[in-house]
Amino acid sequence: MLAMPAVKGAQVSDLVSFARLKNLPGPVWMLLFGNFFVRGSYYMVWPFIAVLLYRKFQLSAAEVGLWLTCAALLAVVSGFYAGYLSDKFGRKPLLLVAALVGVLAFSAFALAQSKIAVIGCIFLSTLPRALWDSPSKAWLGDLLPDSKDRELALQGLYFMVNAGAAIGPLFGIWAGVSGNQHAFFLTAFSYACLGSGILWLYRFTPQQQRPHHAKGLNLKLTLQILRLDQLFLLVIVANILINFIYAHADSSLIQYLTRANFPELVSLIAALGILNSLVIVTCQFPLLRLLSGWPVVKRIYLGIVLLALSQLWYALNPILWYWGWLGATLVLSLGEAILFANMNVHLDQLAPPALRGSYFGAASLYAVGFSLSPLIGGLVLDWLGGPALYFGSFLLCIGVVFCYRLSGRLRRPDFSQFLNQKPLDS
Repeated sequence: MLAMPAVKGAQVSDLVSFARLKNLPGPVWMLLFGNFFVRGSYYMVWPFIAVLLYRKFQLSAAEVGLWLTCAALLAVVSGFYAGYLSDKFGRKPLLLVAALVGVLAFSAFALAQSKIAVIGCIFLSTLPRALWDSPSKAWLGDLLPDSKDRELALQGLYFMVNAGAAIGPLFGIWAGVSGNQHAFFLTAFSYACLGSGILWLYRFTPQQQRPHHAKGLNLKLTLQILRLDQLFLLVIVANILINFIYAHADSSLIQYLTRANFPELVSLIAALGILNSLVIVTCQFPLLRLLSGWPVVKRIYLGIVLLALSQLWYALNPILWYWGWLGATLVLSLGEAILFANMNVHLDQLAPPALRGSYFGAASLYAVGFSLSPLIGGLVLDWLGGPALYFGSFLLCIGVVFCYRLSGRLRRPDFSQFLNQKPLDS
């Protein structure tokens, strides 16, 4: 049986229960709905921004790709630094800055007319999500000392993020592609409401649940701790690979089917997206209840196995077998429903309380795998074809399992040597 000497997750069947859900404090619900909105607003912009740049300013595909890649990299760096700053100064200031930047970014988007202004808004529109993600996840941990409550909240967080990612593009089509840029004022107003909600709810947060910080914490010390935590670093590498593999079911699969002249391509792409969303929405919590007695790392192994099987199915599926692509995506989606939420839970278990923000901030590096996937996937499709790409992804899944197995043998720093915690009055 696969095992790893790490902190175990919830072991009892009452992890998913109405009573536990009902007892989550008000600020937790605010954070859950805040993440729904932040992710929705991000995906409201991102799917159609390339269309806007091409139609309005006639930018080439290379220019569009350059600006979007640079904006994504800025979000990665900002996400890590935001996590560190939330450990040093508290969660509330970073969440308020995220809301303020959201108001400014989307107000500017509503008014921007020049190419430089729109490109600047693209960069600004990635920052609210980057500034919000790490501090909000860390604050969930601060609010919920019980490990099972934290796990349920992080599972709910992943559900809300997926719901936002599904609804965001629909609003974006209406607000952006239709040319109604002024609709972005609605998003700006919503960010203002979100910031007001954070201010109001923080007043009711018990002092003992507020963030802690390490005396004398600075960026150099934080980076030193992260560098010495060999287990955590290998888990980060493994999770970057997971995102890299998973992303091949998006743009790389569409490219593969397009180049193969699949006869019902539009219908299949729509069906794949709907199937993925339906599986996540309907299966995440039933699967969590079914697997609640398993340690978190064992659930991650199961998710990786399903991810590997989906890649192997993609590699072997006959190009014209419509239902085969749906079957492979069903397996992929089940793996996603198990895997990604439990990656957050595992990270929460690994992070010392005073460095939760920095650890979740370092997890923003996962986006590197997602960002590199379209480029490398396209190159492999050009040189070797689709079956080779997905068989290679299957082999990478084996490498991910090896990383998790090896991480259990690696040392962690003695955090007490670095951290002298005291309450941070934010």
